[in-house]
Amino acid sequence: NISSLDQKDQLAFYANAYNAWILHEALAKYPTRSVKDTFFTFFTNKRIKVAGQQTSFNALEKETIRAKFRDPRIHFALNCASSSCPPLQPEAFSGEKLDGQFEKLAKGFVNSDRGVRYSAENKTAKLSKIFDWYKEDFEDGGPVQFINKRRATPLPADVKISYQDYDWSLNEAK
Repeated sequence: NISSLDQKDQLAFYANAYNAWILHEALAKYPTRSVKDTFFTFFTNKRIKVAGQQTSFNALEKETIRAKFRDPRIHFALNCASSSCPPLQPEAFSGEKLDGQFEKLAKGFVNSDRGVRYSAENKTAKLSKIFDWYKEDFEDGGPVQFINKRRATPLPADVKISYQDYDWSLNEAK
């Protein structure tokens, strides 16, 4: 029974379930070039069973994971199988290691071009579209403050922000 677990174990369970189901769907549709073109509708239409309940990927992410746990680092732990998504980590999440796992993923993402492309010459930063789509999740100072807490070289206060185009091509090992 998931409700008997503490908050961190519950979040680890839901994040693992989301990623496992995404991998299952990507493999079922393989080969495909694009998540968006081939199986994008599964985010809303596909019914999956998680913790004994039928749900969709969107509902699991928005109504369970984001609404219940309110941890912006979740955006770097969930993988939608597209090239612009943060990479999967090589192990399952566990409640006792969750803070460290989430923090490592968030730091890795904001220090990569996939997360933040900064030009010191132009004082511009192109952020992942994730920071635009979910900006309300980064309410404590917004995305730039979240990024600067984790980036090796913080963005300057006068940086001009724009967002990268999202690459929906399948994130596959080659």
